[in-house]
Amino acid sequence: MDFSKMPPMLSLRDNYQQLVDEAGEGGLTYLVCASTPVATLDEIQKSIEVFQKTGEACKKAKIGFAYHNHATEFDAVEGGKTPYDLILSQTDKDLVKMELDLAWAVKAGKDPVKLFQEHPGRFPLWHTKDIKSDLKTITEVGNGVVDFKSAFAAAKTAGLKYFFVEQDMAAQPIESITTSYTYLKKLQA
Repeated sequence: MDFSKMPPMLSLRDNYQQLVDEAGEGGLTYLVCASTPVATLDEIQKSIEVFQKTGEACKKAKIGFAYHNHATEFDAVEGGKTPYDLILSQTDKDLVKMELDLAWAVKAGKDPVKLFQEHPGRFPLWHTKDIKSDLKTITEVGNGVVDFKSAFAAAKTAGLKYFFVEQDMAAQPIESITTSYTYLKKLQA
């Protein structure tokens, strides 16, 4: 694929209002930020400012705004705080929600249920992704170490509205999604 012919990527930092407007016009329920720089306190603070502005613009557009984590947001930075804790504590809980990736949280040593209890209502979106005990290999939902039963039992506390099955680099995509779907269907019964 020739990436030189792709249109330039828009970012919340430079184009948040355009992205919010397009999300609203497209009928989206949520605009989700999939990644942001979090290696330094300065990067985190800038991201928090962008999230807050974007959340305010999303509220005016009558859509939600959420941030999707990876494992790195749980790594401590200068001062011992984690980007995830700083984002949660320094953004308005009504404007900035989280799309918790359960596998990345578990990889980072976090208990999703404890996060839900500490920040009730902040997690309307989940990536239901599983990870094997080596904490490196992504697998079908139900075939790894993520405690989905406990997570779904705490869905009301979390504020869950939508969950998405995700499996990075599935070798057999149809079989993998079938396995994940079957597990989740049994869990919800």
